[in-house]
Amino acid sequence: MIEFASSRELFRFLPEPKFHDVVFFIAAGVTMMFGSIPQQDVFQRVMSANNIQAATRGPVIGGICYILFAFVPMFLVASALIIMPTETAALLKDDPQKVLPTLVLEKMPFVMQVLFFGALLSALKSTASATLLAPSVTFTENIWRQFRPHSSDKQHLRTMRITTLVFSACVLAYAIYMQGTSIYELVSGAYQVPLVGAFVPLVFGLYWKRATTQGAIFAIVLGLVTWLLFLSTPAGAIFPAQLAGLLAALAGMLIGSLGPQAIRNSHASHHKMVGVE
Repeated sequence: MIEFASSRELFRFLPEPKFHDVVFFIAAGVTMMFGSIPQQDVFQRVMSANNIQAATRGPVIGGICYILFAFVPMFLVASALIIMPTETAALLKDDPQKVLPTLVLEKMPFVMQVLFFGALLSALKSTASATLLAPSVTFTENIWRQFRPHSSDKQHLRTMRITTLVFSACVLAYAIYMQGTSIYELVSGAYQVPLVGAFVPLVFGLYWKRATTQGAIFAIVLGLVTWLLFLSTPAGAIFPAQLAGLLAALAGMLIGSLGPQAIRNSHASHHKMVGVE
């Protein structure tokens, strides 16, 4: 299988040396690497660590495990080109996502089919439950609590349940609307939102002393607006929308933070000069 993959250049990692291919390759890497940092699940795992070493080493070990486990389905799909070449070639043209399930259904014994689809369903359900609970808790604790600071625990629990139900309905409507979209595009789109809206304010808020709340607001608004504009126009086919949104968020943070400071310094210098005169 390794010889077959080498002959088909399936181990080639870097893109073609063209602007379009390189910039979209960078955008895909940035989306998966930086877009996952501001997410609730990563934040929970880091904050629940019992010491600094666990908090810093845990994500690195988890990232290495992600890469190692990702090679398993990649190996199986590549081996499908040898085991059932005709069917795999047809599926790759129609829907590449069906290659692995088809291989399991047609070439594996019943016990392995039960284990495969059971593990798949359990992963989907656990991910869905965590993904629904995280924004519900975040909304209730960080937004709703600002308007109802003296609510009881029972009222907060009721609010979380209502929020979970509302978010579930929104997710269901979105899933129906996006029916037919590949899993890769859905996951990439989910990672693009925190990338263009939350990554820059988080990083600059932690490591840049001159960052301000106004800069964070500018970064969020400019990042999301630019991302949506590139998605809804032909410009997104020329330059990746998430990379454009990330650059706009960076510009918004710099302008929103340094602009008012520069204006205040200019006014202070002007008043000082007037006082001297």
